[in-house]
Amino acid sequence: MIPVTCFVDQKVAVLGLGRSGLATARALLAGGAVPVVWDDSAEAREAAQAEGFEISDLGRNGAFDGVAALITSPGIPHLYPEPNRVIAAALKAGVPVDNDIGLFFRSFANDDWDGFDTTPRVIAVTGSNGKSTTTALIHHILEVAGRPCQMAGNIGRGVLDIDPGIDGEVIVLELSSYQTELARSLTPDIAVFTNLSPDHLDRHHGMGGYFAAKRRLFAEGGPDRAVIGVDEVEGQFLAGQMAEGPQDDRVIRISSGQKLEGFGWSVFVRKGFLSEWRKGRQVASIDLRAIAGLPGAHNHQNACAAYAAVRSLGIGPKVIEQALRSFGGLPHRSQLVGERDGVRFVNDSKATNVDSAAKALQAFARIRWIAGGMGKEGGIKGLVPYLGAVAKAYLIGHSARDFALELGDTPYELCETMAVAVERAAAEAEAGDVVLLAPAAASFDQYPNFEKRGDDFCACVKVSLGG
Repeated sequence: MIPVTCFVDQKVAVLGLGRSGLATARALLAGGAVPVVWDDSAEAREAAQAEGFEISDLGRNGAFDGVAALITSPGIPHLYPEPNRVIAAALKAGVPVDNDIGLFFRSFANDDWDGFDTTPRVIAVTGSNGKSTTTALIHHILEVAGRPCQMAGNIGRGVLDIDPGIDGEVIVLELSSYQTELARSLTPDIAVFTNLSPDHLDRHHGMGGYFAAKRRLFAEGGPDRAVIGVDEVEGQFLAGQMAEGPQDDRVIRISSGQKLEGFGWSVFVRKGFLSEWRKGRQVASIDLRAIAGLPGAHNHQNACAAYAAVRSLGIGPKVIEQALRSFGGLPHRSQLVGERDGVRFVNDSKATNVDSAAKALQAFARIRWIAGGMGKEGGIKGLVPYLGAVAKAYLIGHSARDFALELGDTPYELCETMAVAVERAAAEAEAGDVVLLAPAAASFDQYPNFEKRGDDFCACVKVSLGG
């Protein structure tokens, strides 16, 4: 646990008692604060009360009298589409609003660091797609290199739930736009921006607000090193803002597809080969084509981001290459879950939007595509240019019929359920085919989250394979 010591003997309100909320309350208590907590869920309140926390309805009149700060869970809206009633009351009362990420950056350093040979470092990763894989890949490389490390944030443990930093340790954080948007302190040593595509637009009131939330990770704290994907105009803009000029190697530009030779430091992939360039010359190269845990251009971009981040720490290319080859990938993200008679079954349930599904569809040569669920605004029209490798689509869930109308000449079958889709795709697949779950939709019509949807796919594949 990271004790939060900046509110000693002060009352601090905590809104939302999920994983991060309870960890925040514990960290505040450990640091000498007096937490008062609230959640609209009676079950969550009971769990907090069982730990001894004071329950207080933060929506009542006068709830913020004598309160030093409100710490809110990331998923609770504070501005758009409209502020939560409790946050609105705090803002009206002039009470500062923060989240656990802000508290982490204010609390991570402690007096023990004075005796360390190497100060602990923090790498923070944000972006629309690839955050989790990039974060896990950085963590994996650090482990292979023998560096002490922990992983937290939007993946793994809550940021305040990790252990205090030790000599030479690296903390790797995945941060969503919900987390970066509100944190009052954002001071990573290395900040990583993977890419940007439309998502969470209602929460951020459009693409401008969404990009602004991501940009705060770089603008608020001024990281020592910025690793920035420049395959979209927003990344190019951000790199331009952070660098003093093209030779400023505090900014490492990364790309999956573009040659980036005219900069002080860049890492890019062309035709499956990762190249590192510094001051006008190539200094390292890695063949990514045969690395099973990183298929497709989108994973090659993740490899570039992770490579650049750990190179900033001085880890050598040969160690990085060894780690890339042993990386098994994350569940629900281009996860190979089975193979039979030359047919592979790949779970990319995390592909919940058009952009991430497009990347998955470009990763394989011949696809039996399982898609559908709770469709998002715009449907799947944006995927039409990427359907060339799709032999047939097997559509499930609420938006199956809507998706069918947008497939053009691509053959399809309305399957409704995952079990039927997997059974039909497996029966029709031929050697060399990939049965790919890349839904391009949310899961909430049939599943509580994308993880449960991916688990169901894996279970259905196991049945299909006779396991």
